[in-house]
Amino acid sequence: MAEKLKGNMLIAQSGGPTVVINQSLVGAIIEAKKHNEIKGIYGSLNGIKGVMEERLIDLKKEPSSVLKKVAYTPCAALGSVRKKPSEQDCEVIFKMLQKYNVRYFFYIGGNDSAETANILNESAKRVNYEFRCFHIPKTIDNDLLENDHTPGYGSAAKFVAMAVMGDNLDNISLPGVKIDVIMGRHAGFLVAASSLARIYEGDGPHLIYFPERSFSKEQFMKDVESVYSKYGRCLVTVSEGISDENGEPIASKFIKEVDAHGNVQLSGTGALGDLLANFVRDELKISRVRADTFGYLQRSFPAIYSDVDAKEAYQVGVLAVRYATSGKLESGSVSIKRKKGKKYEVYFEPVELTKVAKETRSMPNEFINEDGNDVTKAFIDYAKPLVGKLPEIGVLKKYPVKG
Repeated sequence: MAEKLKGNMLIAQSGGPTVVINQSLVGAIIEAKKHNEIKGIYGSLNGIKGVMEERLIDLKKEPSSVLKKVAYTPCAALGSVRKKPSEQDCEVIFKMLQKYNVRYFFYIGGNDSAETANILNESAKRVNYEFRCFHIPKTIDNDLLENDHTPGYGSAAKFVAMAVMGDNLDNISLPGVKIDVIMGRHAGFLVAASSLARIYEGDGPHLIYFPERSFSKEQFMKDVESVYSKYGRCLVTVSEGISDENGEPIASKFIKEVDAHGNVQLSGTGALGDLLANFVRDELKISRVRADTFGYLQRSFPAIYSDVDAKEAYQVGVLAVRYATSGKLESGSVSIKRKKGKKYEVYFEPVELTKVAKETRSMPNEFINEDGNDVTKAFIDYAKPLVGKLPEIGVLKKYPVKG
């Protein structure tokens, strides 16, 4: 059993921000103040890049009133980064850790961030530097292994559901074909959340496409034509990560930018939506065809957050500190598990860093219909408690005037 040790704590944020990422940050800070073995509480600006550049701030001095506001503020309060540390980087990082006597390190992020935490943890072992290294989960993609769902997803899913709910009303007002491109590199959980926008018979999205299923242009055209013939309109949601039969993302064929972890940039461009819209316009001869890309707003929009998501994001920050200071674990990641039963309940447990590092999970087969263009009831049951209450939509009865 690992012994408790005394020293300073360093926390940082990494990867794409979320609406509730600062809940985890504040949860960890407030919990750390309760543990005598943690002396100073430092924050690194822009992840491990800030550590290397010695850009640290004293979080213990932040007033409680400020922390409370920060918790409900979207995006990374400490600033984020996408950087995979090299061996040389680790040498620089450990010099900084030693200089500031950092014995507790917490990294809030997704699978790439878990990989970074694992790299630092393994490097620490090689140089016999004793410290506790914990990953705090975060990602709107909901693709972390060992988790039923991930902090950040519920709020982003709520944004997507509400945005598509409004887009459906717009599409009813001015009928045509509308295509919405939604984040999700390898997993379709976020685009699947658009299904929660349906309230009445005939509501969109009428078609949903996932990265877990091969995307066929020919089948896509048939699907759109069929829906348009039935309703005189068609609302489509599609994941940015849809791929061809060889597993190559459609968007990557005309986007070449990659990050430090080798991921091709798929967000921040409307190219995929424009491509699909042109297919429909040119081949189906439908005049009104529009496309929107739900870029970074879906992970950063203020005031649209899930209560469940905020609560759980705070809790994983708290638990990371408790696990690290318990003396029982040297490293790990906090995971969220769902209890079986009709009532929504979760429990938390630590898992090994290697089990969540780098690799991603996909949507379960039972969440996608046989045609690969919609969700099943199993997904709706899974997602509803994570998103929470959505706006009520009113529809006119449209009583005819008698002449």
